[in-house]
Amino acid sequence: MTENNKKATFGAGCFWGVEDAFRKLEGVVETAVGYAGGDYDNPSYQDVCSGVTGHAEVVEVTYDPEIVSYTELLDLFWNIHNPSTLNRQGPDIGAQYRSVIFYHDHEQEKLARESREKMDASGRYPGKIVTEIKPAPTFWRAEKYHQQYIEKTGQKGCHF
Repeated sequence: MTENNKKATFGAGCFWGVEDAFRKLEGVVETAVGYAGGDYDNPSYQDVCSGVTGHAEVVEVTYDPEIVSYTELLDLFWNIHNPSTLNRQGPDIGAQYRSVIFYHDHEQEKLARESREKMDASGRYPGKIVTEIKPAPTFWRAEKYHQQYIEKTGQKGCHF
């Protein structure tokens, strides 16, 4: 990792598939699955799944902005889940599966809001885009067995 690398954090349903999609993008240096946006410190998977912590399953993406832009990360984000379903992605239901962008600086916030408006206006989804855009809170890394889960298990994935 170099000092020029940046972080981006996205929630788009089950973090296994989200991580897998971002790991395949050229310019992504590292990914980690975890939890963000809730009220508990250092939550476990069981805590988050209980629905009481308020956390979302997220992927923290470390990327090289000289190879991949934040806009390209946003494009991938919009294409791997349905941002018009509240607290749900496919069969996964609960606030931990919500669509959320946690921005790390003002430029990311601006680009995220612009891209959400563009996506909403596109009519691609029948409903209004419900993706939250919030400042990046503490990222709590998920348990080791969740990291690169799709690669470890050989699954095809769990997103569009």
